[in-house]
Amino acid sequence: MPGILPINLADLLYCRGIESERVEFKASWNPQTTGPQILKTICAFANDFHNLNGGYIVLGLEEKDGRAKLPPKGLETSELDVAQKWINGNCKRLDPSYQPTFSPEVVNERAVLVIWAPASDIRPHRGPDGDTGVFRYWVRLGSETVNAEQKGDMLRQLIQQTAKVPWDDRPAREARVEDLRETQVREFLRDIQSSLLDEPDASVVYRNMRITRRVNQHESPRNVGLLFFSNEPTHWFRGAKIEVVQFAADRGGDVLEERTFAGPLKDQFHDCLNHLENLSATHLEKQRDRSQVRGWVSYPLPALRETLANALYHRSYDVDQPEPSKVYLYPDRIEVTSYPGPVPGIEPEHLTRDGRLRPVPARNRRIGELFKELKLAEGRMTGLARVYRAMDENGSPPPRFEFDRERTYFLATLPAHPEYAALSALRDAGHLRALGDENEAHRRLVSAWTASPESAVLTAEVIRSYAKRQELIQAEEAWEEFKQRAARHVRPHVANTMIEVWFDANEKGKAGKLLGELRLSAQNQDAVDAAILARRLHKENEAHHYFERAGAAIQSDPRALHEFAQTKMGLATEAFRRRRGRWKAANRKFLMEARELLERVIQLDAPRARHAFAWRDLARVREFLHEPATSVEDAYERAMSLLPGERQFQQNLENFRTRRAR
Repeated sequence: MPGILPINLADLLYCRGIESERVEFKASWNPQTTGPQILKTICAFANDFHNLNGGYIVLGLEEKDGRAKLPPKGLETSELDVAQKWINGNCKRLDPSYQPTFSPEVVNERAVLVIWAPASDIRPHRGPDGDTGVFRYWVRLGSETVNAEQKGDMLRQLIQQTAKVPWDDRPAREARVEDLRETQVREFLRDIQSSLLDEPDASVVYRNMRITRRVNQHESPRNVGLLFFSNEPTHWFRGAKIEVVQFAADRGGDVLEERTFAGPLKDQFHDCLNHLENLSATHLEKQRDRSQVRGWVSYPLPALRETLANALYHRSYDVDQPEPSKVYLYPDRIEVTSYPGPVPGIEPEHLTRDGRLRPVPARNRRIGELFKELKLAEGRMTGLARVYRAMDENGSPPPRFEFDRERTYFLATLPAHPEYAALSALRDAGHLRALGDENEAHRRLVSAWTASPESAVLTAEVIRSYAKRQELIQAEEAWEEFKQRAARHVRPHVANTMIEVWFDANEKGKAGKLLGELRLSAQNQDAVDAAILARRLHKENEAHHYFERAGAAIQSDPRALHEFAQTKMGLATEAFRRRRGRWKAANRKFLMEARELLERVIQLDAPRARHAFAWRDLARVREFLHEPATSVEDAYERAMSLLPGERQFQQNLENFRTRRAR
């Protein structure tokens, strides 16, 4: 038998896709105790003070931690009939009268009764107090049913909602039921796994989903039905689309791409989100001595998803709001704008990280309900926290939320991950340099760095740009600013850049001092770069230290392996010259290790010149280790075969033969 509930039963019991405050569980039926409690809760759901579209009461199931406790106690068949008749009869006593929907269900082979009490179109309602019989205006406050008269200004606000139906739940009188697409409705029911999908009569499905309403003896679609289940919602609601614009620079920059996403609201959301996700860059970095990788994305998907869902959920689609929802992409941020601003009662301080949103009535009750059932939006008053958390976990700056005093718009800004903003600036600078505009390229880099001085990639490029302009003082200032702001683990990359700049400027004292300060922090590729710089400064011991810290980072890098081998050859020569202590053992150890590294270089894929010089160095190591002359000559000959025009190889071989002849 087809079900009549628009929501999946398991989701209802576990409060997935529905706020727990919209669900109440009652373990058993008793007309003297349970009955009056249920009647008050039905009245509160019908009043729908917060515009969440009422709620559900599950009779025969006990509550535990806000969820259903399974297995259920269940109800006897006789109790099901008695409970429905009692509730149905007493709901006629409500002022004005109201009738919920009853859906007998089976959970773990036990019968339960689900009472669905959607928001009323003729609120407010009053119901009797079980203790005194006095009629009161009941509302939901969190997970409790309370008397609005005892909650400050709540009664006045409820009275102000008299017969006021939120826009998305109103009938669209100029549209026809035929404008709804049954295939899209059934796709929705399939997505949320509702048993209502088994109902063959489309008109029954529409009524049970409350996406149509009877007006003047005929059925009309509700606005929410047209938004979600018509082919072209913009035919009735001009603002029901998303405009996405990507800019090359800030607001005055060239437009790189424009896209418009229209159609059913769910499709708009998915298509726009997929587009934004495709534009979002991902960076992954292998962790030292771990199987995991660390990384970041330019914009974390949970933050994008929640921000876009909030824009579509909380905006107005009425005729006086023709502007589309707007998503503007800049090199350093995404701005999502919706119209108008938030409903009264929400202030800027409520939107901060530590702010507490007030439980004010929502603008749209049905859009949010369907989004949550599709798992496209978070529960009430939890979305902002999720955005903040996602940005924090990604290492991104916090989001920003703002609106004007007149509440004509709401703007959510997601700053890009600092390194993504840096990469965007680097692309722009590269493009400007290709056009021959070095000054504008430098200005673009400095502007981006000023906004994100903690960015390692950007600071390194700014230092190089200053050095190219012979502005070493500014380069040093950029390094000092970065050092004060950046995390310790990202400093070595920029430090290596500063060392290289000082070396090229013949400031070898400064370069050597900073190189020494890196001993305990440089790892992986940063350690390799530091080692190569140390070799340029003729600091072989420093170079050896950094190569060892690089660990696995050099194992597949022919240049790093070759330079490491040459470092060991240099240390072997130094041990031979000093002839102190156990110099012979040290000399042989360094030479043996150099030979192993050179043999690995030869096996790796590398340019012919790299292989040629590796063979030449291997010949020298074999000679120092007193290996057979044939193996030394073979290494020289292999080097010459790879680079026949390199005269020094022939000279090296002749010198070796001369030494052998003595």
